[in-house]
Amino acid sequence: MGKNGKKYRAALAEVDRDNFYDPKEGLEKVKELASASFDETVELACKLGVNPRHADQQVRGAVVLPHGTGKDIRVVVFAEGEKAKEAEEAGADEVGADDLAEKIQGGWMDFDVAIATPDMMKVVGKLGRVLGPKGLMPNPKVGTVTFDIKQAVQDAKAGKVEYRVDKTSIIHVPVGKVSFSYDQLADNFLAVMEALIKARPAAAKGRYLRSVTISSTMGPGIKLDPAKVTSFVEK
Repeated sequence: MGKNGKKYRAALAEVDRDNFYDPKEGLEKVKELASASFDETVELACKLGVNPRHADQQVRGAVVLPHGTGKDIRVVVFAEGEKAKEAEEAGADEVGADDLAEKIQGGWMDFDVAIATPDMMKVVGKLGRVLGPKGLMPNPKVGTVTFDIKQAVQDAKAGKVEYRVDKTSIIHVPVGKVSFSYDQLADNFLAVMEALIKARPAAAKGRYLRSVTISSTMGPGIKLDPAKVTSFVEK
């Protein structure tokens, strides 16, 4: 296992590993400690009190970040006729049907989000082995299989992020870039946490937010106090 670099070790030394920070302190520290030569992504990781092996304890959805992700999102749409025209007018980067599927099967993957009208799922379904492992398969649960193509494309371009609990009961979600102002990061963080809390399954028992950690791409994890995070959301 490789050793951590000097910058990481220096940043880690500035984090009190025994302390649970309030959201404001944590977000400010993430920005303060970022030292990479590129604009690092700020990521939120939440350990939830759910058992993802049970269907009634799945946590999955999507939320539009108020200030976007800080990334230019490339969107492809599977649609025909008027819906294809609607997608183009909404700003989709690539629109098609069988031709788009063939292009993707040929190895082209220069996009971040795939959207499809319901009638196109017979075409998209053939791409499951290609899109599925990359988390790009259109899904009605997160609004990427819909006839409201205009809204779906606009949401994706605006910074819509998906979240899904993994097999270890953790959700990872980007909430912006370290170049964002504190207020921008706080707004995005709040939007994601509100969505996660609202998505609590009825079958989940006990404490729901078990742990909340934020970090930048190259920085150390900063533990937040779950109780203070809840209070931050409720204000």
